[in-house]
Amino acid sequence: MTTQTPTASASPFNDNDLQRLVEFAQLVTSVQDAMSDDMVNRLASTMSEGISLLDRLTRNDGLTHLLREIDRPENQRFIICMSNAFTQASRELATAPPLGGGLGGLLKLISDPGVQEGLRLLAFVGARMSNSLREVHRHGL
Repeated sequence: MTTQTPTASASPFNDNDLQRLVEFAQLVTSVQDAMSDDMVNRLASTMSEGISLLDRLTRNDGLTHLLREIDRPENQRFIICMSNAFTQASRELATAPPLGGGLGGLLKLISDPGVQEGLRLLAFVGARMSNSLREVHRHGL
């Protein structure tokens, strides 16, 4: 008859893990000491609002679709061109003298090929958007 003594099971933690936990606890304590109650309240409020916003954004099918479309290379180029155009137009408008107004000024403005192309772009986008809105209202998403 042999007697076996049960061996002690090995601990799932080693000394290195314990040391890291102690260091983490010291870090948390240091952060708590460094932050005022007002800072903690603002941080908690900001985190709460951020999580709420993230929840709303991830449940918004329209925004999700828009983000997928924006990720397409041709739309990336379009957005870059549009942002460059806004910057250039803002600079030009700031330095250009005001127009005299009236029908003559409008005809002069509309005779510019760049203005005509811009109006053409707006017409294309408006027509596509109008068709898309009709389809959404007829058939749903």
